[in-house]
Amino acid sequence: MTLTTTLTEPTAPTGATPVLSVRDLRVSFPSEAGTVEAVRGVSFDLLPGRTLGIVGESGSGKSATAMGIMGLLPPSADLRGQVLLGGRDLVGLGDKALSELRGNDIGMVFQDPLSALTPIFSVGRLLSDALRVHQDLTKRVAWEQAVQLLDLVGIPDPRERATSFPHEFSGGMRQRVVIAMAIANRPSVLVADEPTTALDVTVQAQILDVLRLAQRETGAGLVLITHDLGVVAGHADDVAVMYAGRFVERAAVDELFRRPTMPYTARLLAAVPTVDSGVHRPLVPISGEPPVLVGLAAGCPFADRCALALDACRTDEPELRSVTGHGHVACLRAEEIAAGTLDPAGGVAPVADPDGSARAEAGEVVLRVEDLVKTFPVTKGALLKRRVGTLHAVNGVSFELRAGETLGLVGESGSGKTTTLLEILRLRRPQGGRIEIAGTDVGTADSAARVRELRQDVQIVMQDPLGALDPRLPVFDLLAEPLHAIGRDRAAIRSRIAELLALVGLDGSASDRFPAALSGGQRQRVGIARALATEPKLLALDEPLSALDVSVQAGVINLLARLKRELGLAYLVVAHDLAVVRYISDRIAVMYLGHVVETGPAETLFSDPRHPYTQALLSAIPVPDPERERTRERVVLEGEQPSARRLPPGCVFVDRCPLYRLAAADVQERCRTRRPALTEAAGQPAHQYACHAA
Repeated sequence: MTLTTTLTEPTAPTGATPVLSVRDLRVSFPSEAGTVEAVRGVSFDLLPGRTLGIVGESGSGKSATAMGIMGLLPPSADLRGQVLLGGRDLVGLGDKALSELRGNDIGMVFQDPLSALTPIFSVGRLLSDALRVHQDLTKRVAWEQAVQLLDLVGIPDPRERATSFPHEFSGGMRQRVVIAMAIANRPSVLVADEPTTALDVTVQAQILDVLRLAQRETGAGLVLITHDLGVVAGHADDVAVMYAGRFVERAAVDELFRRPTMPYTARLLAAVPTVDSGVHRPLVPISGEPPVLVGLAAGCPFADRCALALDACRTDEPELRSVTGHGHVACLRAEEIAAGTLDPAGGVAPVADPDGSARAEAGEVVLRVEDLVKTFPVTKGALLKRRVGTLHAVNGVSFELRAGETLGLVGESGSGKTTTLLEILRLRRPQGGRIEIAGTDVGTADSAARVRELRQDVQIVMQDPLGALDPRLPVFDLLAEPLHAIGRDRAAIRSRIAELLALVGLDGSASDRFPAALSGGQRQRVGIARALATEPKLLALDEPLSALDVSVQAGVINLLARLKRELGLAYLVVAHDLAVVRYISDRIAVMYLGHVVETGPAETLFSDPRHPYTQALLSAIPVPDPERERTRERVVLEGEQPSARRLPPGCVFVDRCPLYRLAAADVQERCRTRRPALTEAAGQPAHQYACHAA
């Protein structure tokens, strides 16, 4: 266990020359509707050893800025302005000249590590090739340096793993390899575009530590592009907030989080769920949608969503100008906000019920799972497959869920959360154990008619709303499908669809639109409306918010809370974002390698976690406050989650457990040989954990 009480930050020497200077960067793309002005006049300087965090909603121009800096835009894009790297302007350079710079003077960490690694080469070959392209090295020397790089970024057994291929690594280890490639030639600038988006919180913490180490080793300036304000709070020196293709606020990280001066920044922070306080802070979603960057109207692009907008805001777009003691802000009312006479969030009241006072009491049991078991055969061979092992995906999982209650299943990828959810949704006899829905054992529902009845009671909201909705059908037909399936007539369907749209906060005009014409938040609301069509008792939500911006996320969280309260629904939520889970869950079950290792009321589990794995999960969640994020203690797990093919005879967490290393010999023996059972915490009968050493 590594307890970190402070995070060392790279510092730039006073008066240092910028390693990267961007001046009036503009990126546009042709489209059928007209020219899309994706980036509109972005300028900044990046000093050596410093980190600039760029944040904003999807479509704000963050990634287009990164690709413009790297020269990775498609041929149809129009790039203008200056990108000065070591005094050399990269705009207008050809592919050959840019290829000589990329990977040598400037490196990039991409969002999806698997797409950034050539699958037919080993990681050692990929790294050694990246070295030999820019340096005069022999194959042997390049291979040795590749092994050293893998060791630097924390790959265990680097010499052996250098011969492995990208698909043989976990997501976190692949991202470590991408970071190793980015720093192989000690570039002066690193660009990281959403480097931790698809990773678990524990892996995210490890990757951010590796990124900080890489920056310290190379002395590079880092441009960190992310939508996670907690990551920015913990790792950036300066922050630039983007909206509608341009910077609307730029300031030092402490000043920006302490006193946001642009209303858009303040509203973003108000929408972020946090985990480090004892009570819920109200979430305030940003109303409306970001503007389409084709033929922008005059005035401030945020004016239609801003509670402080004046008439003048709709006539002239404010320039980014200096505000005394703060930084630079593009807002006509910045001085009033900075002086404290105006609330930048506009005093908008939260929609949600923050303290849960309006929650209904839990009702009858809707779902009961007892000793659920699910395994998968591990086979080998291309033509004649033979079984060589068993993957233990779910092992003896038990829980109850009542009407009006939300149970959150959390844990790292591979912990068995989604498998548990799918076993419930299949509505058939499980491999082991028992599943009961609305008083009916699904193992006894043999007839198709009875399964159809059960299907009305259980519906799912998928992670990707666009992938879950047929793009060929308008919203009306998407909502009508499940109603046709249960035999509703045309008049009843039309009436029910109007009710559903109103229920999820969508205008009736949305019924004629196709999914592609809706925003991400609107699509997820349609997905929720479709799930509610048959009046179910149980909603299964599989990562329902992970594909949404934080501003949209807040609105959907509030919507789910309202629907549960009004309809008495039971929610079974699978998610890896514990900050979100805390806001929507009444109880939480923490899973590791197919086992529930801790369960209890949400606030109890967050305030008093007993299992070391739960403690590690909670401490890895970024907090959107620079002071607290950089000084709080963190439990950093070592290594990767082991394979579920070879479960240890004792505690499944023993190989990574920090308490095991500190325990007495007799306790260590129990941990290695006896599987701990869930036991009640003293004085807290609803709070259970499975640990010999806690």
